[in-house]
Amino acid sequence: YLNTKIYIEIEILGSTQQRSPCDASCVTCRFTYEVAPVFVLLEYVTLKKMREIIGWTDGRGDGIFSPGGAISNMYAMLLARFKMFPEVKEKGMSSVPRLVAFTSEHSHFSIKKGAAALGIGTESVICIKADESGKLIPADLERRILEAKQKGFVPFFVSATAGTTVYGAFDPLIAISDICKKYNIWMHVDGAWGGSLLMSRRHRWKLDGVERANSVTWNPHKMMSVPLQCSALLVREEGLMQNCNQMHACYLFQQDKHYDLSYDTGDKALQCGRHVDIFKLWLMWRAKGTIGFEAQIDKCLELSEYLYNKIKDREGYEMVFDGKPQHTNVCFWYLPPGIRYMEDKEERKKHLHKVAPVIKARMMEYGTTMVSYQPQGDKVNFFRMVISNPAATFEDIDFLIEEIERLGQDL
Repeated sequence: YLNTKIYIEIEILGSTQQRSPCDASCVTCRFTYEVAPVFVLLEYVTLKKMREIIGWTDGRGDGIFSPGGAISNMYAMLLARFKMFPEVKEKGMSSVPRLVAFTSEHSHFSIKKGAAALGIGTESVICIKADESGKLIPADLERRILEAKQKGFVPFFVSATAGTTVYGAFDPLIAISDICKKYNIWMHVDGAWGGSLLMSRRHRWKLDGVERANSVTWNPHKMMSVPLQCSALLVREEGLMQNCNQMHACYLFQQDKHYDLSYDTGDKALQCGRHVDIFKLWLMWRAKGTIGFEAQIDKCLELSEYLYNKIKDREGYEMVFDGKPQHTNVCFWYLPPGIRYMEDKEERKKHLHKVAPVIKARMMEYGTTMVSYQPQGDKVNFFRMVISNPAATFEDIDFLIEEIERLGQDL
């Protein structure tokens, strides 16, 4: 049925017959079923499949594709607030008590940005301590929740991270979900970076407990290599998005249409018209299959493990944290010969802080490769090699190591 519909839609869009101005908009604008029926159906079946992979019974729930992980995370916070205080939709923040959200100190900045955009405020986002490998510490989460309640604040949202930006860490979702259930707090999982590991039978254990979340952000445009933009928010409770966001605009969402009105998805989104992000994901999924996506994700993780094993005991390299990387993020320092044997630790740190920026600049000037770097907490600048291209090879990894050493040998 969907194949036939796709064929018919493409034929119609490609024909030379006269169309109304609204016909052409269906490739870029989605708010009602009648404007873009095929894309509405593709989004419906794909989101349902993603919810099944998360582990929600029969794929039940809701979801939407948004302009990116930051917006998906903000949607989750919006829904959590509405779930606890539905009156906020009409009466605003003055009608609710002081709300507080919790997230790891290693989480993405979009959690605070979402709080700012929703009028909750960045000071109402409490950052929880992470361990040495970047995972949120559940005991500190519970301690900070109790502190907030004692101050009269209302904890309403916990964002756990599945694949942090820098370390690639996976927060302990089962322990976090137990705490959220105990205190009746919405649990969100920001899986923008690590959510795609759910496609891998070898690695999905890193997200054990994700099925207990109220909402999940998952960006296929990252590890699944879907072209930008393609980010999904998956929600466990069906109908909540509609109740939270709908405005009943009668000039678009008439209640006496001749088809199932649940396919008019525009009223559950903050946007009205939305870009068609689903088609490229659906097409790639049909072409590769779940097994194909699994293979490319496993390949990237295999390459990152290869890099880790090559440099962990190699002269001139130090790992930022002990143990094998949890994701494809490999974090390390390169110590050029000139600072390798410095005895003054402070002087050594001062020099080491400058190494990664210089080597990266040289990489870009030569045009050979490019690797990100950043500081983290009290740690000076280090390289963060992230592998998300399954076309990369072991030879590419070998070249990277040799190139870092070539470009940094005189520092």
